[in-house]
Amino acid sequence: MKPTMAVIENQIQTKLNSAFQPAFLDVENESHKHNVPPGSESHFRVTVVSEEFEGMSLVKRHQRINEVLSEEIEGPVHALSIRAKTPEQWENAAGLIQPTPQCGGGG
Repeated sequence: MKPTMAVIENQIQTKLNSAFQPAFLDVENESHKHNVPPGSESHFRVTVVSEEFEGMSLVKRHQRINEVLSEEIEGPVHALSIRAKTPEQWENAAGLIQPTPQCGGGG
């Protein structure tokens, strides 16, 4: 079986890099943890660490990321888990990424 290309994952990564010039960016396709066909790109977790978030509320950070990824959210992306930090917050958290909660079903 031919491996699938991570088209949506790459789009997300490109858009977030362009919009936020992050000090750290992690885009993880978590679709395999859900009841979707193999190779799906529907569930993602993103961690964005950017100076652009300085002085911005957590809600506003999430809104900005959702704006940047609006096409993906309206289309193939069913779920997006966001972690948006300033470099100082990221340093204080020692770069720890909390696990995504288990899927409650659906599909």
